[in-house]
Amino acid sequence: MKTLLATLLLILPALMLAAEPVKHVKANEAAKIIADGKTAVIDVRTPDEFKDGHIKGAKNIDIMSKDFEAELGKLDKTQPTLVHCQAGGRSTRALPIFEKLGFTNLIHLDDGFGGWAAAGKPVEK
Repeated sequence: MKTLLATLLLILPALMLAAEPVKHVKANEAAKIIADGKTAVIDVRTPDEFKDGHIKGAKNIDIMSKDFEAELGKLDKTQPTLVHCQAGGRSTRALPIFEKLGFTNLIHLDDGFGGWAAAGKPVEK
């Protein structure tokens, strides 16, 4: 019984980490993740913000749009998905919606597009 308890105490923290629904990253790590070409990049800012500059290959789905959930529902929920806004607030609010819709591999750019640009990462217009 002691061995079983000790084993559970060792395994439980690893299981809890594995169940973390969202990976939080900064610009440098996000750039590496995006470079693999397998990650969808979802920019939840307004279309005007997006036009002023965005991460190459990003898809703009405005969190304030009445069609936000419907547009997210069209995406592949199993594909790694990096979510961001300008500074992290709106994208943080969007994460529970992604989770509710069944996205299984979410990555959050914690400092948003502003952090991306400040880190000197490429910006597309």
